[in-house]
Amino acid sequence: MKTAMYILIMAVVTYLIRALPFTLCRNKVKSPFLQYFFAYIPYAVLAAMTLPHMLFEGKNPLCAAFALVAAILLALCKRSLITVASGACVAAFVAGLFL
Repeated sequence: MKTAMYILIMAVVTYLIRALPFTLCRNKVKSPFLQYFFAYIPYAVLAAMTLPHMLFEGKNPLCAAFALVAAILLALCKRSLITVASGACVAAFVAGLFL
């Protein structure tokens, strides 16, 4: 019962965090700075969630380093997010075959 209550509370909190910006900010953001800032939030969150796990939780940190370099190079070449993630996975796999 206690676990169900925790899940319910977290569901409500998560819903409020996602719903409040839509209800409070009905107009489009006109500030170029804020548009630029909001455009990079998904990439920053993805990096913050995956980078520590990728570098410190794997079996071989050298494979993770190869994946990180591949991801950075693909990102610098202006590839899509799915291409960068897939390229990093392939680089880690190939590095794992040889190391």
